Amino acid sequence: MTELLGTRLRHLLELLDADVASAYPALGLADGFRPRFTPVVRVLAADGPASIRDLARSLGVTHSAASQTVAQMVRQDLVVTEAGADARQRIVRLTAKAEALVPALEREWAATVTAVRAFEAELPYPLGRLVEEALAALEHTPLRDRIADALDAESGTPPAAG
Repeated sequence: MTELLGTRLRHLLELLDADVASAYPALGLADGFRPRFTPVVRVLAADGPASIRDLARSLGVTHSAASQTVAQMVRQDLVVTEAGADARQRIVRLTAKAEALVPALEREWAATVTAVRAFEAELPYPLGRLVEEALAALEHTPLRDRIADALDAESGTPPAAG
């Protein structure tokens, strides 16, 4: 199944996200609240307003991913953004609507952590550890470099110096 790795990983993430989201109605969370919003709300609730760059760093995602999530959250009136000290910087702040959700999100987060631990106990290797090791390996040698090397090997061209 290596040939379908990206497809299978997306499917796994879709299953995980859908199952987390299925708990939301019982917690009183509105339709449209997405699992990717919870870490943002938790970071902002714990640390206060933050720039998108700092938020991305705290979440371990790219600036682009954080910015896209914040834009979706603005549309749902969960966060507001305002200019920072530097006009290019946007500061993200929770709205009262999002602050009211924090207790329910903390319950969901704790239950999800418990469920993930049980899930990982069924696996031969903890998924969280595998993901961290995969990210570290890709940071060391990005997949694009590995693809270029494979293409070079196929064509007989020596790999690019790097």
